[in-house]
Amino acid sequence: MLQIEGLHTHYGAAHILHGVTMLVEAGTSVGLLGRNGMGKTTLIRSLMGYVKPTEGRIQWNDREVTGTPPERMARLGIGYVPEGRGVFPNLSVRENLVMAARPGFDGRRTWTLERVLSTFPRLAERLGHGGQQLSGGEQQMLSIGRALMTNPQLLILDEATEGLAPLVVAEIWRVIGAIRATGIATLVVDRDHRKVSANSDQLVVLQKGRVVLAGPSESLRDSERLTSFLGV
Repeated sequence: MLQIEGLHTHYGAAHILHGVTMLVEAGTSVGLLGRNGMGKTTLIRSLMGYVKPTEGRIQWNDREVTGTPPERMARLGIGYVPEGRGVFPNLSVRENLVMAARPGFDGRRTWTLERVLSTFPRLAERLGHGGQQLSGGEQQMLSIGRALMTNPQLLILDEATEGLAPLVVAEIWRVIGAIRATGIATLVVDRDHRKVSANSDQLVVLQKGRVVLAGPSESLRDSERLTSFLGV
């Protein structure tokens, strides 16, 4: 479904990604791992169109989308939960969700406001609250719910549990598991490699902008090579 081949990305003179190649198949979950500063967020920003790659290509459902603007990528069926959440502080919870609502690329409306609120009961209790009135965990739930309102084929989560309390972290992972069960493909970036391994089919590890390890999560999660690359 998503194929990245030989991707190079620069920030000015800084060469960040060095020939990254990876695949996300329909309905599967891929965990993207690596220590801080290894290129994970740059890879996501490159495939979402926030940063234009200098070399390589990105294909989505067999069509070339390299350098496609973010708004077009979203309309093609990719939901993005960015690091930092990106909640609109002056809009209510309801407004944050409804403003993103649209059918999927194939016309389906599997994720409605009602379904998102049943998935995140805490948001249902705070529909009239502004984004700035929510806790960090509630903002993360809102960010995920807003992405689901676009009825994506692929959901990208960049550091979805960063800085959250343990109980909230457990709730976010529960929801990620529930999303996987619906058949939506996921690309998950998180520092907890054990949770990522347990909630993904494939793992891809970046080191200094290069793929240094890739394969089935089940076979890699306890490997010495994985822990050596992650420094844990």
